Amino acid sequence: MNEARIEQRLNKKVKEHGGLAIKFVSPGFAGVPDRLVLFNGSKIAFAELKAPAKKLRLLQQKRKKQLEELGFKVYKIDSYEAVDRMLEEMVT
Repeated sequence: MNEARIEQRLNKKVKEHGGLAIKFVSPGFAGVPDRLVLFNGSKIAFAELKAPAKKLRLLQQKRKKQLEELGFKVYKIDSYEAVDRMLEEMVT
C-alpha cells in the first residue's frame, strides 16, 4: 500500500459519507496538510496523507500544531484504518 492508494481510499470513503476531500494547496505557506475534509453540519478537518509508517516532516508538524491551536482537527492518514478512524470521529 502506498500514499496514492490511501488517498484514493480517503476520497472514496469521504464521498460515500456525503462529504468532500478537497486537495489543499497554499502557495507561499508550505507544509499545510494535503486535504481539507468537509462534512455536513460544518464539520471541518485537515488530512495529511503519508505512506505507511512515514512521519510528518518538521514543517508539517509545525503547521499541524498551528491549525490545532486554532481549534481544527488535523489527521495523519497513513493506512486504511486511519481513514476509517477519521470517518468514525467526523461522521458519528
